[in-house]
This record gives sequence, C-alpha cells and structure tokens, in this order.
Amino acid sequence: MPQSHAATFAFTVRTMVLMGRSAHGCLFGAPSAQDRAVAERSLERFAILHLAERPYTTLSGGEHQLVLLARALAQEPQFVVLDEPTASLDFGNQGKVTSEIRALAAAGHGVLFTTHDPNQALRAADRALLLRNGERIADGPVAEVVTQTQLEALYGSAVETLVDTASGASAFLPR
Repeated sequence: MPQSHAATFAFTVRTMVLMGRSAHGCLFGAPSAQDRAVAERSLERFAILHLAERPYTTLSGGEHQLVLLARALAQEPQFVVLDEPTASLDFGNQGKVTSEIRALAAAGHGVLFTTHDPNQALRAADRALLLRNGERIADGPVAEVVTQTQLEALYGSAVETLVDTASGASAFLPR
C-alpha cells in the first residue's frame, strides 16, 4: 500500500475497495457476491462503511488512507507491505490501524511496514530495522533496537524516554 494515491476518476469508496478484489476474478467480469461481501467487511473493519457511496476524490487525506488500507485487505493477502500506513490519520485512526497491523500478524499474515514514529514500531512490530541514508544502523527485536541510544544515533538529536511505572511500557519524545 503506498503512502498516498491521487485518483484520476471519481470512483466511489465502495468501488475503490472492490478494485482490491480484481486479483480474484476475471479481468473484465463483474464482482461476485463473495467479492462484494469481502469489500463490505473491509469497509466495516476500518469503520468507513458510511463513506461507501462518496466519491474517493472528495475524501480527506486520512479517509484516503483508510480506503487504501481497506482495498489492500480486501485482496485477502498472505503478506502486506505498508508504507507509512498511519500517514495523514488522526490520533484515533492511528490507533485503529496499529491494532489492525497487530491483528493481521496475530492471524498469521506477514506484515512489513515503514514508519517515522518509533512509538508505533514499539506498539505494532516484533522486529525493527533502523535505516539512515540507506545504511543499516540496527536491526533485531523491537525492544532491543528501538532504544533512546539508537534513536539518538538515527535522528542525530536528543530523545527523551517516558516510562509508564504501572506497565513498564516505554515511549519516546524528541527533545
């Protein structure tokens, strides 16, 4: 799934998600009842069923992102590659997408995603690879790789670590 998508035609949201089903049918055939059911479930999964009849070209950036995620999952893939899947999303939808990434992985799907947010990596990833200028800085289990020291090396600036005393969970803030 790309970071962004510029639609040329004013397809409805439902049609955009149904396009994800094209790998399962005839190139020029109409979507089957099964295709429509899978697309509806994808719309529901991201709580965008209410947008189904709206033209994709009229949506906000965050809504575009949710539609592209729904379309990607309507393909029923075994492996998903997501380029900054929470870009343009509000705080609540970032949480939903991060939870969905974990759910996909828990269900046995392979998931590879990029992010500029180390906190998202902590919440959603099992492993992390830190790259700077195309060079590997660190890789391995996320808790060992996403650390204050590694993030300061990656970003070349000071990072503050916050720790929840009740759960022991960490989060990072730029200084």
